[in-house]
Amino acid sequence: MPSLIESRIVASNQHLQTKSLQNEVYLLGLDFGSTTSSALVARAIISQSVTGRMAFSETTILYKSVPVFTPFIDGQIDLVSVSTLIHYWLAQSKVSVQQLFSGGSIITGLAAKAENASGLQNLIKDIVGESVIATADDPSLESWLAFMGCSASLSRFYADETILNLDIGGGTTNAALGLNGDVLATGCYFVGARHFQFLAGSYQLVQISNYGKALLDDLQIAKQIGDCLDESERAKVLQFYIDALEAIALKQIVFFQSKIGQLHQQVALISNQVKSPKITFSGGVGELIYQFSSSLGLPSTTYYGDFGIDLAQAIVQSPVLSADLKTIIPENKGRATLYGLTLHNTEISGHTIFLPNPERLPLSNLPIIAKLSLNMPSEQWQSAFQLSCRHKQGACIQIINFSLPSLKDIQQLSEKIQSYFIDCIYPENQPLVILVEANIGKALGQYCSNWGEIMPQLIVIDEVPLRHAQFVQLGRLHQHMLPVSFYGMK
Repeated sequence: MPSLIESRIVASNQHLQTKSLQNEVYLLGLDFGSTTSSALVARAIISQSVTGRMAFSETTILYKSVPVFTPFIDGQIDLVSVSTLIHYWLAQSKVSVQQLFSGGSIITGLAAKAENASGLQNLIKDIVGESVIATADDPSLESWLAFMGCSASLSRFYADETILNLDIGGGTTNAALGLNGDVLATGCYFVGARHFQFLAGSYQLVQISNYGKALLDDLQIAKQIGDCLDESERAKVLQFYIDALEAIALKQIVFFQSKIGQLHQQVALISNQVKSPKITFSGGVGELIYQFSSSLGLPSTTYYGDFGIDLAQAIVQSPVLSADLKTIIPENKGRATLYGLTLHNTEISGHTIFLPNPERLPLSNLPIIAKLSLNMPSEQWQSAFQLSCRHKQGACIQIINFSLPSLKDIQQLSEKIQSYFIDCIYPENQPLVILVEANIGKALGQYCSNWGEIMPQLIVIDEVPLRHAQFVQLGRLHQHMLPVSFYGMK
């Protein structure tokens, strides 16, 4: 017969196991790019991190799809084929839509430029539901995700080194500069493998993007669909791409001041960092780069029907771009954006949120109107609340410089929020979300609402790191845990 102490140990272990099971969640990521599409499903435990915030831990990848070519018909995304793909991926993962805690879908590169990209967003929402964000043409978010999925761990290990991650896919190169695991700046450039598509095994052109056509004109190469690019012409195109990538790495902004340079720059990478960064690569081309630099060999000529193999070889031959290939090697290369999207895009707010009406969740597409601090001029506060009033689906305001507030600070902040809320005649049934970093959600919400007497649709989300984003999404509660996702990165 077990002793009293042994019985208590067993009971304690059973309690911990039950708690772990209660906090077990499932995450989904979907990535539709210029060249390929793929899915990732993970299981994670929600636990308290060393900083005191709730975070994902013990993450396990349950399903990782084989990348497939993004289905297009006459330049448009084939939505019927995509629908079949998503249902197949979910069936293979053995995780139902109802089990999903959070996740995201991102449509990037040339896929995001398709006229029916918004139709793909709607399709994803119809199939997967509102627990997953579906966003298209969000280049800064894609750059942030790729860094987090590829280089965040390396960046924390080499804490004193700035790391520049170049995520090179079919349509774009997404650049992100980070230090000690944090992204400092992002950029996006139309440099990729699939602006020129060939008959596999040859250099006969079968499709050229608008950026590819403009580049041929600038290089005075008179070729069109059906023609073959000769060796000298291929060298000119690849040299332009290498010059562009080196200009990003070396901060040579003059390169992107020419007409053709401006066309290829979607978002400029702007940084005050003086020290030259270490360079990592991700994306489809990134995977080929590390494969080639490790002497593992590459597929045959234009195996993927584009410039991917040629571009990877050219990058390895560049002294600037290849300097760190042998010394700083990321774990996730080819699908860094997908890993970042699935595992890093969602923050978690815990037991101290102020949420009087949980049935209003989820809330999607909430614009982040302003970042306000206590000492900002009243005009900025007034403007933020007036703008918030105009968004019928709800709006969000971030409170900054408020990480260690006193009770007096919380009372002053609540008086400000309450005052401007009343002055702008905020609609009674329109959600207003306040985001704060400190663990003060319930206290601030109670003070602002006079303990439930006013501001019936106020929500205060705390313990969430503030990001430079334009929109926020609040998922559904799970065991008192709330998924909070950002997109529209600035």
